[in-house]
Amino acid sequence: MGVEDKTQPIIVKKKVVQGGHHGGSWKVAFADFALAMMAFFLLLWLLAALEADERAALSEYFQNPSAFEGQAMAPSQAIGDGTGADPSIIDFEGLPDRLDAPPEPVPDDADDETLLERDRERLESLQEALEEAIDRSQALEPFKDQLLMDITPEGLRIQIIDAENRPMFATASARPLDHASGILRELAGLINEVPNRISITGHTDARPLQREDYTNWELSTDRANAARRELIAGGTEPEQIARVVGLSDTVPFDRNNPEAAVNRRITLIVLNQEAEEAMREGIETEGTPPADALDAPED
Repeated sequence: MGVEDKTQPIIVKKKVVQGGHHGGSWKVAFADFALAMMAFFLLLWLLAALEADERAALSEYFQNPSAFEGQAMAPSQAIGDGTGADPSIIDFEGLPDRLDAPPEPVPDDADDETLLERDRERLESLQEALEEAIDRSQALEPFKDQLLMDITPEGLRIQIIDAENRPMFATASARPLDHASGILRELAGLINEVPNRISITGHTDARPLQREDYTNWELSTDRANAARRELIAGGTEPEQIARVVGLSDTVPFDRNNPEAAVNRRITLIVLNQEAEEAMREGIETEGTPPADALDAPED
């Protein structure tokens, strides 16, 4: 009879330790990531809700915060009216010295050709100064393609044109929007550097207005007159304004599409001496009867 083996097997129990609080750290990281993404998309939504000029002003603020110290973020129609603010969207600092320097004296015996050449050089210098100032303006970045300048037989022409979804005036209204008001006032500051007089013309597109007693003729004229008021608010002397007219849709910018947005525009012409003299002669003869009528015998 064999001996009974009473040896008991040894059982070792191992306690599995769970991760505890360490196992949820990824949840915290994921929550932080989700919060950051929510903030990012909220920022994108806010930027999309801003107007183009407001986005440009915001961009300029972060590139040069001191530029807006003590000033409004965007020009308003009541600039300086009890606010002490005089915001500038065009930086005219560092303009060509030739505009600041006194003009060279013209000899008394200078011929007409010399005078016309001197006048043209002055207007070309003004054009270059305006283009340089506008190129430096961060706030004007969205509107640079809406400011057109060229030399015409009448002088320096500055056209402020509408773009689709980026008008200069309220719809069917002569009220300039904030950026248009600011542009006109700032242009006045530099135009005043030359003695030449200014012609202002308003244009519309061919779309008829929904009013029987108010047509594009009235609208174009009222917008030209609104531009005159903004120039005067910017420092232009009233006597420097030579002409304010409205041409409705009779001179479209885009002749192939009379209803295009670019046809709605304000045209400023810094008149050369020849055009100013021709205009003056036309005004002086306005209403004057022909010479032969004066000599006609009485009945």
